[in-house]
Amino acid sequence: MIPRSTVEGSPSFMYRETECSVQAKSNSSSSMASTTTTTTTALLHSRFSLITANPSPPRSPLSSHALQCPHRRTPQQEQFLHKRIITRTNFSTQPQFGRRRAPISIVCNAGRKIDEFGEEGGGGLRREALVLWAMEGVYVLWLFILPFAPGDPVWAISSETIKSLVDLSLNFFFILPLLNYADFRSQEGSESESKILAVKYTTTGVVGTNVLEAPVLHPMSEGLFNFVIAWTVLFAPLLFTDCRRNRYKGSLDVLWGLMMFLTNAFLIPYMGIRLNETDSESTPKMKSKLGVVMTNGASTVGLIGGSVCLLSILWAVFGRMDGDFGTAAERWQFLLNYIGSERLAYAFIWDIVLYSVFQPWLIGDNLENVQPSMTGIVSNLRFVPVVGLVAYLYCLTPDQEL
Repeated sequence: MIPRSTVEGSPSFMYRETECSVQAKSNSSSSMASTTTTTTTALLHSRFSLITANPSPPRSPLSSHALQCPHRRTPQQEQFLHKRIITRTNFSTQPQFGRRRAPISIVCNAGRKIDEFGEEGGGGLRREALVLWAMEGVYVLWLFILPFAPGDPVWAISSETIKSLVDLSLNFFFILPLLNYADFRSQEGSESESKILAVKYTTTGVVGTNVLEAPVLHPMSEGLFNFVIAWTVLFAPLLFTDCRRNRYKGSLDVLWGLMMFLTNAFLIPYMGIRLNETDSESTPKMKSKLGVVMTNGASTVGLIGGSVCLLSILWAVFGRMDGDFGTAAERWQFLLNYIGSERLAYAFIWDIVLYSVFQPWLIGDNLENVQPSMTGIVSNLRFVPVVGLVAYLYCLTPDQEL
């Protein structure tokens, strides 16, 4: 018997051992290559299936999450997200691909009130309201208190300015000048026919049984004054039909009276107050007698106010032609000097600018009061000063509680 140590040490045994190890390694490499080929084939099949017409379903939740597009939502999800945005603020971040992670959310549970007009109300005043209240402060300071604007401030008003204001008020809507002019013409005609007395008549005549002379002022100043006053009259039915008027707790009669006889500065606070949040406990206020008259006779108010505005323009250019007030160019130059030297005329220009801004704003918020067939016309004309307001008053829905 040959010893094992001798066999193991022989060259043939060492060759066979080496051959067996090489064969084992070859078999191992073949199995690994087969496994790699199978895995590669599976991956290629899964990737190829993604671009085919009928892709194969994902094999795991991980692949399902990776294949979903995070920006596509179903209609139900969009509706739910829309409601959630309205009621609360929710910021979330979620990875687009890779392992699913819990969203990081910052939630604010402070609710936002939404009024009947679909507008959000915050804890304070809206930005527009803050701008309006700042505008009111500038208006009062610049036009009434500070001495930097043209003319005299209220605390240093001159007697000439007071007299000019009284004379303009006497010529309200050109009633007295027109009556004097008609009376002058009638008396001149009768005198020329009778040949009894030779009396020189002027533009100051007689009204009724009382002798009242119409102050003779520059037509430009009279036209500017009556134009602003007539536009203020047109605003009355608009205020009494405003859908937000109940947010103003004061009296609309007093508000419009202050605008009419004092200054337009009182309209700016109203525009800011009407932007406040609705009070759920408040009840709609009954219209006053003035409000009922202005609302029911809106078309008449529009006709009178629009006619006076047109007459004011014509009067400023062609009025008092028998007086020494110059041509149209000279009258325009007088208007520029008048605005640059008198605080009253300067304030009238401010009123015209503010009315031009507030008119389309208020009409746009109250288009529901207009007849449905005329809504488009009024909506387009509301940006034209005076004309848009006249169109609104003429097209108000009749026999309706506004």
